[in-house]
Amino acid sequence: MPTTLLRNILEKAVNSDASDVHIKENCPVAFRINGEMVVSDYTPDGEILLRFMEQVASEKQVEDFNKTGDLDVSHLEDNIGRFRVNIHRQRGLNSINCRWVKNQLMTIEQLGLPGVIKEISEAPRGIVILTGTTGSGKSTTMAAMLEHINNTFSKHIITIEDPIEYEFADKSSYFEQREVGIDTISFASALRHVLRQDPDVIMIGEMRDKFSFEAALQAADTGHLVITTLHASNASQTINRILDFYDQSEQPPVREALANNLHAIISQRLVPLAVEEGRVPTTEIMLNTPLVYKLLHENKLGKLSAAIASGKNDGMMTFNQSLLELVNGGTISEEDALAYSDNPEALTMNFQGIFLSAGDNQIIG
Repeated sequence: MPTTLLRNILEKAVNSDASDVHIKENCPVAFRINGEMVVSDYTPDGEILLRFMEQVASEKQVEDFNKTGDLDVSHLEDNIGRFRVNIHRQRGLNSINCRWVKNQLMTIEQLGLPGVIKEISEAPRGIVILTGTTGSGKSTTMAAMLEHINNTFSKHIITIEDPIEYEFADKSSYFEQREVGIDTISFASALRHVLRQDPDVIMIGEMRDKFSFEAALQAADTGHLVITTLHASNASQTINRILDFYDQSEQPPVREALANNLHAIISQRLVPLAVEEGRVPTTEIMLNTPLVYKLLHENKLGKLSAAIASGKNDGMMTFNQSLLELVNGGTISEEDALAYSDNPEALTMNFQGIFLSAGDNQIIG
């Protein structure tokens, strides 16, 4: 890939360990560093943004952008790094977001993730959903899971991405990576044909709609492991987000199919480190244990959080349990833990050694 007009900006992003670069016409470029926005003194004009788009996108992609106002591409800046580039319009002007994709794959241990995520990666079949907000590290965790499979098992792994982020080299496993817009016309087209390609593991970059969920269900039901992502804040909300793909009258059989095929939900947030720069993942993990299966089957979704809290011996954990562990280890501060908690009142009690039983809400400990 030739040098682009924004090479110096992309190089500064990498040198500053920025996760994202935000570029608007006639506005100072901003970097997201350790979760915070940092504004630079460089202001590009519309001509620079247009020429950059022409450098990183094909003529067909530029044509599509001119029609729709949205474009996602993957870009490798020589000797700098790989970026996931989103080009869009706002207030009639072009804007660009470049997310730095650190091609060096990190292990589950290096990311500071719970060991149970290795076991989840080793499942022979079922659906594994990674959830969180934009920038919460979902793609990095998913890549670590795929690389664990790559190092450990002889599998045929097919990824469907828009665009490709991490590039995998074949080790014990055999990879095929398909990019929407380049290798396949759409997620729907790729998913329609993927089962004919003899996969063992299918990675869907994002579960966006009813069709992608049904394709994941079909693949899991026929003995494949499906790993995908969804924008949701925790495990319980993930179930509701999936059901929201459907009208209320359609939801009961969907919920039953989900109960039969779900393997795990991993929800993730990044919390600032206590004593140095950087962030660490905190996780909520829900496994499809017999209790979780029963709650899904009986539509008692309001009890899922309690089931997760009481399932520590099975490898499950709530965000509060994860945050408490990080605080006790000196990794994060109590203040930040409370800011990232779904239930800060309960976490405050945990800091004082008081815990409520998930089953009967009696104080124990």
